Amino acid sequence: MDRSQKQELVGVLNQVFANTQVVVVTQNTGLTVAQVTDLRRQMRAAGASFKVAKNRLVCLALEGTPYKPLAKYFKGPTGIAYANDPVAAAKVAVEFAKKNDKLVIVGGAMGETVLDAEGVKTLASLPSLDELRGKLIGLLQAPATKVAGVVQAPASQLARVLQAFASKE
Repeated sequence: MDRSQKQELVGVLNQVFANTQVVVVTQNTGLTVAQVTDLRRQMRAAGASFKVAKNRLVCLALEGTPYKPLAKYFKGPTGIAYANDPVAAAKVAVEFAKKNDKLVIVGGAMGETVLDAEGVKTLASLPSLDELRGKLIGLLQAPATKVAGVVQAPASQLARVLQAFASKE
């Protein structure tokens, strides 16, 4: 990789760090190419990305972004998972690490909030943004359904009373 390619990679990574919601740092000692490809496929399916880059270049790319404090985690063979959904990257990384002991969660960050490995695991246990939206819509629709049922009930009871009175005469 020559100097111009390195500068281009640093620029791309800097844009990624400037525009993403969450970054998870992992150590991937001993992962095979097939395993990394599988991890990337799972990340893409969840709307996240996984990248392996030289630590020095990543640390240069962190400059001027809210994720600058993550530079301390870049020692040894590391990879970064990132996404705009605050939960997606953490969830996939933690699930993959449970199945494969060669991937270790080192830490991460959400904006300027630095997370340790336990913080990333806690973040992964939260429901995703789509799940939260679904729950919110369900909560909003439930009262409307109940109100419609309550409003309809007295009218139908009144109609039955009138029908019974009419059939009596």
